[in-house]
This record gives sequence, C-alpha cells and structure tokens, in this order.
Amino acid sequence: FKENRKDDIWLVDFYAPWCGHCKKLEPVWYEVGIEMRNMGSPVKVGKMDATSFSSIASEFGVRGYPTIKLLKGDLAYNYRGPRTKDDIIEFANRVAGPLIRPLPSQHMFEHVQKRHRVLFVYVGGESPLKEKYIEVASELIVYTYFFSASEDVLPEYVTLPELPAVMVFKDGTYFVYDEYEDGDLSSWINRERFQGYLHVDGFTLYELGDTGKLVAIAVIDDKNSSVEHTRLKSIIQEVARDYRDHFHRDFQFGHMDGNDYINSLLMDDLTIPTIVVLNTSNQQYFLPDRHIESTEDMVQFINNILDGTAEAQGGDGLLQRIKRIIYDAKSTVVSVFKSSPLLGCFLFGLPLGVISIMCYGICTADTEGEVFEHEGAKKESGDRELTDEGSEEEQEEEKNGKYTELSDGELKQKDIMEKKKD
Repeated sequence: FKENRKDDIWLVDFYAPWCGHCKKLEPVWYEVGIEMRNMGSPVKVGKMDATSFSSIASEFGVRGYPTIKLLKGDLAYNYRGPRTKDDIIEFANRVAGPLIRPLPSQHMFEHVQKRHRVLFVYVGGESPLKEKYIEVASELIVYTYFFSASEDVLPEYVTLPELPAVMVFKDGTYFVYDEYEDGDLSSWINRERFQGYLHVDGFTLYELGDTGKLVAIAVIDDKNSSVEHTRLKSIIQEVARDYRDHFHRDFQFGHMDGNDYINSLLMDDLTIPTIVVLNTSNQQYFLPDRHIESTEDMVQFINNILDGTAEAQGGDGLLQRIKRIIYDAKSTVVSVFKSSPLLGCFLFGLPLGVISIMCYGICTADTEGEVFEHEGAKKESGDRELTDEGSEEEQEEEKNGKYTELSDGELKQKDIMEKKKD
C-alpha cells in the first residue's frame, strides 16, 4: 500500500481494534465501500489497523481513532464531519474531483445551486485573484465546493461591481468578496462556508470553532411544538436573516436539539428552551440576564456581548480546567454505573478494596512496630539498670578496699548472683 498508494485515490479508515468508536463506525464503513464501488467511483475504500502499522499511521499524522483520510497524490485530507454513510461519500466525491469545477451553462449553474446549499464561484479570466482562489480551494475543499464560471452564466439578478470576482451563493442570495472589507480570501471563505442559520450538532460546533465566530444557539427540543420552543427558534432565525450585515462577521446563528451536549460544555444543567452564546475558541459562554421576548431583545443581548457589558462565564483558566477534570471524572463514573452497575462496582470497588487493605496493613504494621520498640526500650532500660548497679557495687568495694575471704558456699552463691545479673 505504501509503495503503490499514489497510483490511486484512497479513502482510508485508520482504526484501533480496542476503540469503541471504531467498532461503531465499522458497519457504516462497510456500506460506504459497497456504495462507492457500485457507483463506479475511482476512490478505493480501505481500512488499516493503526496499532499494527504505526509507522504508516504516524506518517499520515494519525493521532486519534478512528481517523478518516482521503489520500490523493502527495496530499492527505482529513474528514471531520458526521460519521454517516452519505456525509462520508459526499466528502470523498468532493475531494477526489477537481479543485475548481467549471460551470459552462446557466442550466448547469441552476442544477448545482439546487444541489448545494453553499457554493463559491470565481468569475473572470486569469489573475492573481484566481491563483489565490485555487490555493484556498486546495486547503478548504474538505469543507465546500469551488466553481468557476463566466459572467453570462450567472443568474440575471447578479450584479458585479468589477471583474474578476469571487462570490458565495447561499441563503437564497449572494455575497461578493471585498478584499478591503473582508480581509484575507481564505479567512472570508472559511467564515462564509456555513449558511447563516444552522441546525447545530457536536461536529458542526467543532467546525465553527475554526471560523473565529461566536455561536448564538437556541437550545430547544425539536419534538416539542410548544409556543416557547418555536418562538425562540424563530427569533434566532429572524436575527440571522434581518441583521446579517450587522452581525455576520462576528456571529453564527442556529439551534440545537436537546441540552445534553451543551450541558457537557458548560458543566451545568441548562433548562430548555433557552438561548446561549458560545465562544468556542476559549470555552466562554454568555447567558441572557433576562428573558428574551422579541427580536429586539436578542439584538440588544448581542450588542451587549460586542461592547463588553455582558458577563462572560466559563473560560479556559486554571480553575476552570480543574473543574473540567472533576466534571469529566464524575460524568464518566455516573455513566458507567448507569449503563452497567456490576461493571461499575468491579471497576471502582476492586481498586478501593485493594487500597483499603493496603492502608489497613500499613497501619497495623506501624502499631506492632511501636509495641516491639516499646518492649525493646524497656528491656534495654532494665539491662542498663542492672549493669549500673553492678558497677556501683564494684566501685564501692574498690573504694573501701574490703576484700574478705569467703567460704566455698558463699563463693558459689556469689557466682550464681553474678550470672543472673549478666
């Protein structure tokens, strides 16, 4: 594979046998392979055990499992979207094709516009802007499509101030790139590759972090058709549509179904429906200080964030990191016990039991050691007293110079007493 991979385009799943997410992806990956083969795609689909072939995995920068990459010549493109069959196939077909796809007719333009919610188009001939456009496309083709067209192919409602130009078509309208107002072309395309309003999930929120925008989300229950859930969603949609010129450079708008993911980010339980603004670059978030009743209330809340009067919560400081570690550990323990109480008791009860036995053994050993030391000290003290008494008698005898003759019985008794002292 390493020697011949450049002869073909490969879509590879780098996995680990023990990885739960890899096992979950396995049936999806099997369907991807079958459908890509049936549609006659030039892309070959494969999988590789990154733990057995760690040198190859390291060569392609694999740091987690599963990692999906499309290998095309000397380039390797990471897939970072949802792990569904349709999303993976769409990614493979987009990246495997040409960087810039030509639109030769109005009919083709209309067909492409119906298929893609966001598309970028270069209009004009050869220019430095086109070179830059191609360069950006080689980097961001993993996210969106790039096209080129002549001016007469564009819809009649499109008006261009000058040529060449780069445009984005989305949200039922179009926007033209302005180098002086929008800055670097790569940054502009990265910001504009999303629709103005999104159904946000975990993967989308992760990608939005690359745009540098704040994300204003209505956290609701999609299955709940009550007035409050519908109203908050409508407010966010109206702000995204009617105030695009004011906020699109700084804000992305959308809604999220359920609060589980948001709770894990905020380390708190949010009552839904509610509105939260996330700064994915530093894990800060903003909550409205009063109930959002109208579009005007939401606009005021956003302006307060922009001028710094709204209070930011969370962040990535030291205390927040410690709190994050504790929260993640607690969540892991709770999830294990909820899913399998017996497994939880085994995983956490056994280590605690072993630690308890070790502590008991250490404490018991210390107590017995103290007893032995105490008895040894008493014995040593007694020996010292006996020795000291013998020394005093001998000194007294030497001082007084009393040496008397003793009988055999008295000598024998004296020897016995001295042995006892010894």
